[in-house]
Amino acid sequence: QVQLVESGGGLVQAGGSLRLSCAASGSIFSINAMGWYRQAPGKQRELVAAITSGGSTNYADSVKGRFTISRDNAKNTVYLQMNSLKPEDTAVYYCNAEVLGVGATYEYDYWGQGTQVTVSS
Repeated sequence: QVQLVESGGGLVQAGGSLRLSCAASGSIFSINAMGWYRQAPGKQRELVAAITSGGSTNYADSVKGRFTISRDNAKNTVYLQMNSLKPEDTAVYYCNAEVLGVGATYEYDYWGQGTQVTVSS
């Protein structure tokens, strides 16, 4: 049993900051990539940022220079530091992790429950 628990969402004014966190727990052998996706009302889910186990990162063009993804492998936790927030960033943010569970034969994508981020003008 593997689960991802997210926290850190909330309501902020434009220009403000939030830090999201996502901790993986359960019978985990290893975690490869971790990332954050978001889905705004009426829009498709999109990749916001991703980070490999080695620390290589990738960002959506819309958040480059404003968001920073990081991870703490000892805690099986990934973070998303969001600065200079814009109303367009308003969405439900979902954590994702590619997890090889103990006794499993392949990595599986696990998802968090989602956390709401609302940015007001």
